[in-house]
Amino acid sequence: MPVLVTGATGTVGRALVEQLLAGGQEVRALTRNPAKANLPSGVEVVAGDLADTAGLTRAFEGTTAAHLIGFAGDDYAPLHNAEEIVRVAEQSGVRKVTVLRGDLEKGSLEQAVEAGELEWTHLSPVEFMSNALEWAPSVREEGLVREAFPDFKSAMVHEADIAAVAAVALTSDGHAGKEYFITGPQALTVPDKVRIIAEVLGREVKYVELSKEERVALWRESGYDDEAIDWFLMMNTNPPAVGYTVLPTVEEVTGKPPRTFAQWVRDHAAAFTPRS
Repeated sequence: MPVLVTGATGTVGRALVEQLLAGGQEVRALTRNPAKANLPSGVEVVAGDLADTAGLTRAFEGTTAAHLIGFAGDDYAPLHNAEEIVRVAEQSGVRKVTVLRGDLEKGSLEQAVEAGELEWTHLSPVEFMSNALEWAPSVREEGLVREAFPDFKSAMVHEADIAAVAAVALTSDGHAGKEYFITGPQALTVPDKVRIIAEVLGREVKYVELSKEERVALWRESGYDDEAIDWFLMMNTNPPAVGYTVLPTVEEVTGKPPRTFAQWVRDHAAAFTPRS
């Protein structure tokens, strides 16, 4: 039976699809726009949205395991149909699920799966290494990174490692009722990350420190509201210990050490390389 992957074209979902396929699993991918999904051949692509309960019966039908995301859309909005999602999954024969959390606190979907009959595993990653793609245009075009908060440390994690933990939880036993906090192997500052990008690319990349006011102005220009900006400031100036504490979760669950930021840069080097 196929494993259902919701958010299949997202950062973690796409990596999970690829890893499940590589492991010999059949995969069904739920996406809002199948025509633009560009997923590997062999994947059964189904149109739908986790936030729209009416279209989920077809997605869950015939599956016994599903990867769910605990938020809706690109703006990480809360799911308002969490109980209905769980009900449809249970009625369709789903036995186990992973839930990718999008916040420090448990959301409605995490609470709903805990209250139901599914075997659940929560995935709680810290900062994604893919956040560094925000710097790609300036690295590519100017050879520099403009960023504030140089002392802020993050145990950032490779998206493929989040997917690897999900793949194990979905395809083997012993993970029900567990919450996995997932980190990379190092806690890195912004200057650390810039140095690693330069080393991997083999060319100079400078770090230009922004003031807090300059960073806030950039967030406002990007359309973030005051609530989001306050959250960003808290995470960069007074982050919870879980954000910078390196944990052995990836190796304990998958049997392999977590990927380094240097490896992530190698995997995405094209994004940082000047285009001819």
